[in-house]
Amino acid sequence: MTSIAVIGGGPGGYVAAIRAAQLGAKVTLIEKEKIGGTCLNVGCIPTKAMLESAHLYDMVKDGKRRGIIAEPKLDFTGVQKSKATAVRRLVNGVTATLKSNGIEIISGTASFRDGKIIAVDTAEGVLELSPDKVIIAAGSVPAMPPIPGLDGKNCITSTGALDLTEVPETMAIIGGGVIGVEIGSIYRSFGTKVDVIEMMPVILPMMDGELTGEIRKKLIKKGIGIHTSAKVVSVEEDGDKSKVNVEMDGEMKAFICDKVLVAVGRRTNTEGLGLERAGVIHDRGRITVDQRMCTSNPDIYAVGDCIGKTMLAHTASVMGECAAENAMGHNSTYDEKTNPSCVYTEPEFASVGLTEEKAKEKGIAYIKGTFPLSGNGKAMIMNGGEGLIKIIADPRYKEILGVHILGPRATDLIAEAALALRLEATVDELITTIHAHPTLAEAIREAAMDVLGSAIHKTRE
Repeated sequence: MTSIAVIGGGPGGYVAAIRAAQLGAKVTLIEKEKIGGTCLNVGCIPTKAMLESAHLYDMVKDGKRRGIIAEPKLDFTGVQKSKATAVRRLVNGVTATLKSNGIEIISGTASFRDGKIIAVDTAEGVLELSPDKVIIAAGSVPAMPPIPGLDGKNCITSTGALDLTEVPETMAIIGGGVIGVEIGSIYRSFGTKVDVIEMMPVILPMMDGELTGEIRKKLIKKGIGIHTSAKVVSVEEDGDKSKVNVEMDGEMKAFICDKVLVAVGRRTNTEGLGLERAGVIHDRGRITVDQRMCTSNPDIYAVGDCIGKTMLAHTASVMGECAAENAMGHNSTYDEKTNPSCVYTEPEFASVGLTEEKAKEKGIAYIKGTFPLSGNGKAMIMNGGEGLIKIIADPRYKEILGVHILGPRATDLIAEAALALRLEATVDELITTIHAHPTLAEAIREAAMDVLGSAIHKTRE
């Protein structure tokens, strides 16, 4: 029986462990903190739990236009309890699933003695393991830029932002990426005055430019200050508050706030693993792997955030499955092309495949279709029809190359688009697939029809 040690119990590690066990391996999972990793404990799940509370709060406040008159009151302690309950149930569920698959769980910190032996520092002492194969899923930690003053008492990372005991009156957010805009949206809904400070000319710079422009408008309408092309120079303590000094438009501006959220991204969590001793090549902590998720040591695989590429939970899970299968003698590969990105703002934003910006940068010819959700009955009922769907396609064969969705349930709708890319579907194939009415999904079909100039419910200019 093949023995496999998995280092890290997040969505990459625990999925790899379960898949390996399904294939007949004797699996040991090593986790130094909590099963579920960043995603379940201090990332995806608690953030979405708080976003759900924030969304419900906003809906009740806006209930009058739907004939529901109420005076909602925020119980932030209750919000945190609801979040904690969701996290606890999911962590317990994952732990039970691991045990039901016969996986041994060791609580401790792992490091390589050499390419074959792993030392695990536990509360009871140091254990040594000699597995046949190893899968590294060490994850990531919040990145801290070299800005003076970020060690101040009011400076927090996303982890701290999710565990606040009271709603701050004011918050400055350094970074306009996914973490920054999502947490900013949460606290703005709860009444915080929020300012997002982004060094790049746009927020969410890796996403479709047209749709991120629309998100910017929605965030500003919500009352969030968006400051782009803005460089944070320093953070100073100012009594009980903090002063964030920002260079923008050639001048210095100070933001006085109760909390400073540092949300400039994440970095790999591979320090102390002893990668060199194991013969694992890396670039400043980012582990080098091939399409099979194999490292420079043929018996060691790496998945998820620790390879320093797309740092998303679902990415890590698919990589984990791939690594486990290859460790058990299969020949699986990871395909980045069908990997969606999601932003849980209001409305939601989801994207998969080629953007217009990337197509232009690479000189790729394309045609496109768009469909505003103002022409979709379900969207009109749900949020007044705010949103847009864009499809990028190959001009010759009409193969779908990219889909970008801004609107209600965009993060669920994107699965159809990812499947279309996986199957190399054409615009015609999507059009001839009947979509139920009234649904949000039929707007995807309309966007596909617009690629050919035949969208039914789109007003012509």
